[in-house]
Amino acid sequence: MGEDRTIAVIGTFDSKAEEHLFLRDAIQERGFKTVMVHLGTKGPSPFKADLDLYAEVIASNPQKDLGRDGAIELVIENAGKLIRDFYSQGCIHGLISAGGGTGTYISTALMRLLPLGVPKVMVSTVASRDMSRTVGTRDITMIHSVVDILGVNSISGRVLDMAAGAVCGMAARQWDHACEKPRIAMSFFGFVTRAAENIRGYLEAQGYEVVPFHANGTGGTAMEELAAEGYFSGILDLATHELADELMGGYCKGIKPNRLTSDKGKNVPRLVIPGGLDCAVFEFTRDSIPAEFADRKLFFYDFRSAIRLNYQETGAIAAQLIDKLNAGTAPVKVFIPSLGWSEADGETCPLWDPEVSRSFVDAIRRGLRSDISVLESDSHINDPLFGGQAAEIMHGMVQQSAAKACASDNTSAVRGAC
Repeated sequence: MGEDRTIAVIGTFDSKAEEHLFLRDAIQERGFKTVMVHLGTKGPSPFKADLDLYAEVIASNPQKDLGRDGAIELVIENAGKLIRDFYSQGCIHGLISAGGGTGTYISTALMRLLPLGVPKVMVSTVASRDMSRTVGTRDITMIHSVVDILGVNSISGRVLDMAAGAVCGMAARQWDHACEKPRIAMSFFGFVTRAAENIRGYLEAQGYEVVPFHANGTGGTAMEELAAEGYFSGILDLATHELADELMGGYCKGIKPNRLTSDKGKNVPRLVIPGGLDCAVFEFTRDSIPAEFADRKLFFYDFRSAIRLNYQETGAIAAQLIDKLNAGTAPVKVFIPSLGWSEADGETCPLWDPEVSRSFVDAIRRGLRSDISVLESDSHINDPLFGGQAAEIMHGMVQQSAAKACASDNTSAVRGAC
């Protein structure tokens, strides 16, 4: 089944030779080929590896005082080029590694270089820790080794064999989407779930596939990266809530500078909605309200609670949004539901504060470029009316963008397709 598939077994063989040889054998026993890539910086591979970065990069480097950090980064830089070349040439179909802190750092840095859908499996002694920076926005499968990695025993062998089976199963996947449709990326989070459901229904009825991203810091960043890679015909940015939590240090912080910034190489139209910009979310309950939030309007959700943003905080977010959207090159519109931006924000809801919301609208109307439309709807964000309107605006933007692309392309083949 895997005779035409090759898995790259990567890692620090100078300290983890036995474990990586075990992975190699377990993968080959399942009918897959392997290529062994040594990433260690302490010495050459103790067995003959297909690629030995220590021998090729470290030992041959004229700078003998690289230091540990310098050696690691040099290996990552050079191995990254090789791995990307292997993948682009169709020579590898998945990556697997096993390691401690250093091995995990090096190997996952290479895994993050490969696109969505390429199997990436990391057996790690530190997988039970915070892996947000390690995994980033990529589809890396982290498997906790449970025991430390020091040879193969009856417990570690079971975990390693399971990992080998996982990467082989991933590489042998056969599912393909039955019908390719234009994709719309959509950010959302729990407070605007009904809005997301409404919009998805309308867009699917128009013939689109809707791909949602959880606005939890990482999700929005992943959406931007995939948009830059050409996955989407449009971005319906329903939940810009990440800006609020980033400003306040809330639960969904962690966005990267590329959030809401159009990639200059792509012309993906974006509809921006202030979903969840009424509040910031923190991990406290009604029994543990922090003193600094005691005088705020509060919404208790589960183990998390939301605070209503004030004029100053709302103004700061408006300024960020203005800077980001004004710097972009892709078509952008802003669409605002005047009767509330989340399930906690409405006339009978705990975070209702229409004056603060109006200050946001006034600020972006003053600050955005004249070619960026700011539209308003006399409805709540979770109202089906608003969902239908948002979907219709997004559809129109995609159609207009496609028409412009066709008109600007002078090749007869593309004109025919349009």
